[in-house]
Amino acid sequence: MIERTFIKENVMETLVDEYLKNKLPRAGYSHMDVKKTPIGTRITVFAEKPGFVIGRKGKMVKELTETIATKYGVNKPQIEVKQIESPDLDAGVVAQKIASSLERGMHFRRVAHSAIRRVMAQGAKGVVVIVSGKLTGERSRTEKYMEGYMKHCGEPSEELVDQCHKIAKLKLGVVGVTVKIMPPEITLPDEIVIKDVPSKTTVETVETVEE
Repeated sequence: MIERTFIKENVMETLVDEYLKNKLPRAGYSHMDVKKTPIGTRITVFAEKPGFVIGRKGKMVKELTETIATKYGVNKPQIEVKQIESPDLDAGVVAQKIASSLERGMHFRRVAHSAIRRVMAQGAKGVVVIVSGKLTGERSRTEKYMEGYMKHCGEPSEELVDQCHKIAKLKLGVVGVTVKIMPPEITLPDEIVIKDVPSKTTVETVETVEE
């Protein structure tokens, strides 16, 4: 029975996350964090522009709260909004910007290279942008752009790499956008740092005693 409860909660969180993605594209929505409290469910929304999440006089946040409670069955939701300090180092924000640019008709190569330059300018150790779908014709293909250093497998790739997947709805079809970013502050398990140890020089003074 407890397994069903976990599955139900995970499904609910996934549906709420998809709802916020579709509802807050202009806010630069990245991700959310759900925690249960004695007085209800606290949902922390991380976005580039918190003002769009709150809305004029709190209209948008009230609408989000009501919809999440009635449509998705969340018990007494309380929405808290936090601003992302470095949007260009957040995979969700970068992926959403790429998807929005593609929907406006910009070329995928130009958009991908521009995003990579912005991410690396913030000091990231590495970034990967993958665009897949019907990019220029009826045949689907995948384009991959990478700069810097990136972990692709193992535990570091899951815990240290920030990654996100977004979609762009174009005339030819749906295009998937995947972004992976290695933040500048992380330390890899196989990373070796050699510290400079100051050398101690012993100076011997020889005194000559004249008889």
